[in-house]
Amino acid sequence: MPLLTILIGAALVVTGAVAYFVSDTGSLTALIPAAVGVLLVIAGLIARNPKLRKHAIHGALAVALLGALGSLMNVAKLGDLIAGTAERPGAIISSTIMLVLLVALITAGVRSFIAARRGRQAAAVTQS
Repeated sequence: MPLLTILIGAALVVTGAVAYFVSDTGSLTALIPAAVGVLLVIAGLIARNPKLRKHAIHGALAVALLGALGSLMNVAKLGDLIAGTAERPGAIISSTIMLVLLVALITAGVRSFIAARRGRQAAAVTQS
């Protein structure tokens, strides 16, 4: 999970930077994926310490959930992008990439938590 968190964070930093430099307006909101990505990279680096892993990944997934929810407003305009009538196509594309990456991270994190819990339960049964 730490490596996946770092990689997805780095991908979001690149997405945000590209969105910022490609956009005509240079709006700071284009950097939102980059800000979320930086937080994920930091959490991923912290999670490399086994003693801090659980807390860091929980924090990363909280950031991912908030980021995914925040991106929904622009992703809802995906139909306008396809129709060619979107006001800010870059924002829609950037938000869609962010949503897909964050949902993938959340899914992997939940699966990891379930596997860890099952592993602890199996270990407790064999010890009793």
